[in-house]
Amino acid sequence: MPTMMKAAIFIEPGRIELDDKPVPDIGPNDALIRITTTTICGTDVHILKGEYPVAKGLTIGHEPVGVIEKLGSNVLGYEEGQRVIAGAICPSGYSNACLDGLCSQDGQHHKHGLKPMGGWRFGNTIDGTQAEYVLVPDAMANLSPVPDGLTDEQVLMCPDIMSTGFSGAEAGKIKIGDTVVVFAQGPIGLCATAGAKLCGATTIIAVDSVPERLEIARKMGADHTIDFRSTDPVAEVMKITDGRGVDVAIEALGLQETFENCLRVLKPGGTLSSLGVYSGDLTIPLDAFSAGLGDNKIVTSLCPGGKERMRRLMEVVASGRVDLKPLVTHRYTLDNIVEAYDLFSHQRDGVLKVAITPN
Repeated sequence: MPTMMKAAIFIEPGRIELDDKPVPDIGPNDALIRITTTTICGTDVHILKGEYPVAKGLTIGHEPVGVIEKLGSNVLGYEEGQRVIAGAICPSGYSNACLDGLCSQDGQHHKHGLKPMGGWRFGNTIDGTQAEYVLVPDAMANLSPVPDGLTDEQVLMCPDIMSTGFSGAEAGKIKIGDTVVVFAQGPIGLCATAGAKLCGATTIIAVDSVPERLEIARKMGADHTIDFRSTDPVAEVMKITDGRGVDVAIEALGLQETFENCLRVLKPGGTLSSLGVYSGDLTIPLDAFSAGLGDNKIVTSLCPGGKERMRRLMEVVASGRVDLKPLVTHRYTLDNIVEAYDLFSHQRDGVLKVAITPN
C-alpha cells in the first residue's frame, strides 16, 4: 500500500495542477477507494475559474468509480476488492436533513441539522476524486456496489450527471403526457432529457446550438430540437405547443437568458425546474412571471446522492432504458488531467465528458 498518491489540486483561480499528496488515513466509519475512473464536471470548471471558492490545496472532483482498498472498523456489508461507486453528494445519513429526505442539504454537525449544499463534500469541503485514492466518509450510507457486467464508463455518469439531470425531471414532477422543454444539452441537460422521457413526458423539446448535442438529445428522447442560433427558442416552443406553453421547463445551464426563456415558455401553472449553477444575480422579468399571479412554481435541485440513489441509477443503466456511453467523448490518464481541463473548460473538439483513468 503506497503512502503517497497523485492528485489534481486547486492552486489558485486559473490553476489546477497534478501533485503528490499523502494517501488519506481513514476513520472507523470511512472507506478508502482506489479510483479506477473519474471525470471532470462543469462545477470543477467553476472552481478552476474562481467562480466557486474552495480551499487552496484541495483535491478536486466528485465522481468516483473504483475498488475498495480499505474499510473502517465499523463498516459492515462490504469487502475489500469490491467495485463500487459513491455519489457526488455523500450524506451522513443521520442528520435532520437526511432523515427528512434532504440528503443534499446535509448539516450533520450544525445546530438544526441543515446546511445549504452540505451533502456535497468531495472536492468542496474534503479532498475529492481526481486522484489515485479517495476517502469516502460515512461509507455505509454512500458506497454502492457496481453490478456485474457494467463497465466503469457505463456507471461513470451515475454519481453526478445522471443523478442531477434526472432530478430536474423529478423535481418538476413531470407526469405522463406532459410537454417538457430542456434548455441546454450539455451532459446534465441530456440526462434531463432522458429523465423527462422516463418520467412519462410525451412531447420533449431540446434546445442547444451544437448539432452533435441535438442529435444525441434525439437519441435520449427529444421529439423536437431547436438550434437557438437560427431560431428564437421561445417563439419556436410556443409554436410547437400551439401557444399553450410547456408543463415543465428545465434550465440546465445556469444563465440569466436560459432561466428567463424557461419562464417565458411556461403554461399558467407550469413549473420551472432549475439545475444551473449560477455565478451572478438572477432577475425575474415581470411580464414573464405574470406579475407573480400565474400559479407557476420555481424549484431548484442539487444532485441527489447516497447508496440507494446510486443503486437505482445503476439499475436504469443495466436495464438498457438509457445508454449514456455516448456522453464519454474523450479519455485521458491522470498524468494528463491538466490537458483534459484545458480541453473541457474551453469546450473544444465536441467534448461532452472526459473519462480520467490512473494510467
